[in-house]
Amino acid sequence: MILNDVHTGIQKRKPRKRIGRGPGSGHGKTSGRGHNGYFSRSGSKRRAGFEGGQTPLFRRVAKRGFNNKAFADTVVIVNVGQLEKSFEDGAEINVETLVAKGIVPSRHDALKVLGDGELNKKLTVIAHRFSRSAEEKIVAAGGKFERV
Repeated sequence: MILNDVHTGIQKRKPRKRIGRGPGSGHGKTSGRGHNGYFSRSGSKRRAGFEGGQTPLFRRVAKRGFNNKAFADTVVIVNVGQLEKSFEDGAEINVETLVAKGIVPSRHDALKVLGDGELNKKLTVIAHRFSRSAEEKIVAAGGKFERV
């Protein structure tokens, strides 16, 4: 092995293969597709997961268990620090007001208020769930919380 020849022919960016550009290109006439058959025609492709006739992986692997992800509730969380920044003192906060301000997405099953951040404003918060620290901070600031 000659040390100078180790990296010859290795390129960072290879030029793309220009097929169907005549016999001089080396990829003319049949354009690398062979002569006849399904794969020589346009629109031919193997389906996803095809392994050349071998039993595909998704059929070999045992199907076991159950995942509740498709049926689980999507719970949107809001911290009391976000409520402090986004609302005025004495405001009533519910799902509709949070969606209108763009704080939570409109598609969800439950809204949970968490206790991260400081709360110094007197707020009335209406939500599906509350963490214990969020309840304590809302009450300590002189506000109220209600469950839907």
